[in-house]
Amino acid sequence: MDRLLGIDYGRRRTGLAVSDPLGIFASALDTVDSTKLIDYIKNYAAGETITRFVVGWPVNMDGKPSEAAADVEQLLKQLGKAFPAIPVTLEDERFTSVLAHRAMIDGGMKASDRRDKASVDKISAAIILQSYLDRTSGVSATFDPANVPSTLSRKAGAKKKRR
Repeated sequence: MDRLLGIDYGRRRTGLAVSDPLGIFASALDTVDSTKLIDYIKNYAAGETITRFVVGWPVNMDGKPSEAAADVEQLLKQLGKAFPAIPVTLEDERFTSVLAHRAMIDGGMKASDRRDKASVDKISAAIILQSYLDRTSGVSATFDPANVPSTLSRKAGAKKKRR
């Protein structure tokens, strides 16, 4: 099945995320040692068809590449050599770590588990990939709550409070 692979590259660890076969949703996949990344992707690609890499591009607030961009450029060379037929898209990764922490808090993850940087990396990869999927799908995920049918409203099926 066709998949897009999201990559949040770091010098020590790399977070990975994968799309569903329809290219609608991104899910955190794994965090791997960056020195073993290409081998990991080769093993993953043996069972799934990767149609695109979406790599987080580190930029400063002014839009210029950050210091970490040099590391990502090295990764891009490695990906090009190991997977020449798979296109690569760079996706702005500003604020992904902050958003990953927020997602963990909102999801009810314990503070001790949120300190695990491997979790942050793979959730960041999922955010990078989902950002790409949302941007390229042409479909907006927003809706007007005032237009939710009453049959779907929580209020319609709410139980009366006991006194």
